[in-house]
Amino acid sequence: MAAPTTVDLSAALITAPVPIGHWLAILPVAHCITLGAVLLMLRGYPSLQAWLVIPGLAALALIDAALLAKVAADGPLTMVMGRWLPPFGIAFTVDLFGALMAFTAALAALAGGIYALADIGESGRRYGFFPLLMLLMAGVTGAFLTGDIFNLYVWFEVLLISSFGLIILGSEREQIDGALKYAVLNLIATTLFLVGVGILYAAFGTLNMADIAAKAGDLRGTAPLMTLASLFLLAFGMKAAAFPVNFWLPAAYHTPRIVVSALFAGLLTKVGIYALIRVMVMLLPVERQELSLVIALAAAATIVVGALGALAENDIRRLFGYVVISGIGNMLAGVALGGLGGISGAVFYALHSMVLMTALYLAAGEIARRGGGFSLSALGGLYRQSGGFTALSLVLFLAACGLPPFSGFWPKVILVKASLDLGAWWLAASILLGGFLTTIAFGRLFLLAYWRPAPMALTSTALRPPGARWRTGLPLAALTALVVGFGILPEQLLALSQSAAAGLADPQAYLHSVFPDGGAP
Repeated sequence: MAAPTTVDLSAALITAPVPIGHWLAILPVAHCITLGAVLLMLRGYPSLQAWLVIPGLAALALIDAALLAKVAADGPLTMVMGRWLPPFGIAFTVDLFGALMAFTAALAALAGGIYALADIGESGRRYGFFPLLMLLMAGVTGAFLTGDIFNLYVWFEVLLISSFGLIILGSEREQIDGALKYAVLNLIATTLFLVGVGILYAAFGTLNMADIAAKAGDLRGTAPLMTLASLFLLAFGMKAAAFPVNFWLPAAYHTPRIVVSALFAGLLTKVGIYALIRVMVMLLPVERQELSLVIALAAAATIVVGALGALAENDIRRLFGYVVISGIGNMLAGVALGGLGGISGAVFYALHSMVLMTALYLAAGEIARRGGGFSLSALGGLYRQSGGFTALSLVLFLAACGLPPFSGFWPKVILVKASLDLGAWWLAASILLGGFLTTIAFGRLFLLAYWRPAPMALTSTALRPPGARWRTGLPLAALTALVVGFGILPEQLLALSQSAAAGLADPQAYLHSVFPDGGAP
């Protein structure tokens, strides 16, 4: 009988000090958790909470910017927890894809935090809006930066728990109903994810993403990798609200406060897309190729169903929910296409969507404030109230349709070109059809809410006091400026997206960051 194999764990213990720069990998998450705990201890001082969280979110954006700059200059970096080398210890490994997503999420959260100063009253603050916001950002940022697939599950749980608290803030009947649908579907997805993690650990004996990527080729003939890929595709597809498991999103995202809806639309579905790209492109590329037709069919259906849903809606918040779904389809199309073109298009579209969807929901809040509600049948006359707000809204609407010269145009061009290069003309047609239908939906919204005369009952609608206007106008204007900037000067973002896609398709730099000696154990 062969002697049992033993592993010398003492060799895995770190003896050298961790480089100072590597602490940047964990600093964003530590910052969010620490500030969330401080805000929780100050729950009796809601006004103080509000003025602490904005500098805190600004600091998070600066930390993420420093992390992005370091990764862009030096390549992926790894921070190991507990002084145990991978794959034994828990690692935070940050590549360009994760750093880009974390930085963009921080910008969206900062805009949402400023808007919340006007949108969340004292009652909402006492019930914990700002601590929950920071814990939500801890979960989102942790998911983008972790290098361990079980900890990806853990950060999903952190963001889900905090999002449950945010969605029921106010305890209205509609919020409870939306939270129930949101919770049930997301818990099913989380369970599927956890089952997949269990099977993966049984097959690989590791949860470190770099170790999995290194071993996948050798285990392809014996491990149930296609089963794993299918489980992860379903789980992350549910979290991202892809067809046919997308129905929970328009049933839930219109129920909370508008700033909560904005953060959810901008961030939460993108975490699902991020996880799908990370697992299917970097860890299981052969299985992604085998499932590419299934993913492409789901992408086309998601695009068209989302656009048709937007056409049919009368409530602006639900209309924007279907626009979120249609955008998820475009990102899925990039995953299905693979290659540098498809993945870079998906990454670019994800970054664009995080900014755009946050801005669109904030604009919906302004529409309701100026027009008296969210119903298209009761709105009108917004153009006469404010030409500046109308111009901002029109920019966002055109960007959501994928029209030039705004940020939504370029990723769609990349995805259509990648589809045609592979002969998938029907996928390119679905992307173009989705853009056409979305243009009609937003044209209808603009004509009804902005262009037609206001109903007599709403012509005297009172606006907020002038002191509150900068809190709503500043974040909306800043996000709109990003949408314009990404569209007019796309070269830098396109180059970053292509570099991120190249790092996912060929993860040697990622593996070297985790295993600098040249190979996994």
